[in-house]
Amino acid sequence: MDGPVAEEYWRARPVLVTGAAGFIGAHLVRRLCALGARVHAVGRRLRESAYGETWHVADVADAGEVEWLVESTRPAVVFHLASEVAGARDPKLVLPMLHSNLTGVVNLLTAVAAVPETRVVLAGSLEELRPEEGDKAPSSPYAVSKWAADGYARMFHHLWGVQVSNLRIGMVYGPGRQDTHKLVPYVALALLRGREPELGSGTRHLDWVYVDDVVDAFLAAGETPEAAGRAFDIGTGTGTSIRDTVELLSEIVGGRTRPRYGVLADRALDSARIADPALAAEILGWRPAVGLEEGLRRTVDWFSREGR
Repeated sequence: MDGPVAEEYWRARPVLVTGAAGFIGAHLVRRLCALGARVHAVGRRLRESAYGETWHVADVADAGEVEWLVESTRPAVVFHLASEVAGARDPKLVLPMLHSNLTGVVNLLTAVAAVPETRVVLAGSLEELRPEEGDKAPSSPYAVSKWAADGYARMFHHLWGVQVSNLRIGMVYGPGRQDTHKLVPYVALALLRGREPELGSGTRHLDWVYVDDVVDAFLAAGETPEAAGRAFDIGTGTGTSIRDTVELLSEIVGGRTRPRYGVLADRALDSARIADPALAAEILGWRPAVGLEEGLRRTVDWFSREGR
């Protein structure tokens, strides 16, 4: 999405990015600014502009604040990335996930319903249940909040014509991730520091997708009118076990430190979550470009410079 067509589309276009201080959000803001978009970044606290973006402080769970954001910025495209992310199976997470992840989506879609020309791209998750999974139970409060958000998106599109699409994103990794509880930064930093990362069995298969590829997918969805009303899997289509991923990280880092498997219990209802990127390729023209080994090497290089 770095070509002249993308630049022409985004140049001077007003864009609203919620969750702009997060991992994906920060990468997306940087790319949009480089393309010449007029970027309005939203976070919970005011920040200095890094790339030419304008910052706004707002809580997306507050309907009045979201309405003000949409009315004041009049965005052509909204990228909604504001979200609480936690995979724990804890009943205390149900209300926070409902409040942060579902209420924010409903507030945004309600505000945008009055501006039908605005496009909305939601950051979903491969943890969402798909229709073909039938009566299978959602695996966590996070997963069910994302699944319900997709349902609301479809309703707003079909009843009120909101141009909203949902990107069901795989396991995102790459340089710049500061949340060291996530697998890749946790393992990379532990190995770089000569410590033994403590893990579960490592048997679960996941679809790892590099952050720059995810940004490309957001831009493609924002540019494509045919994306409205659809949900797209954003991943490679290839599952890699946690153990194999960790072993690859260990090989890249080098050294004598070894991971310890089986120290932590595996989480209930965990299953392989692998993308089917065919629809994204067909409608968005999107395909992942960075392989897992190359992406992990870039990530380790960044942590070796910035994170030790």
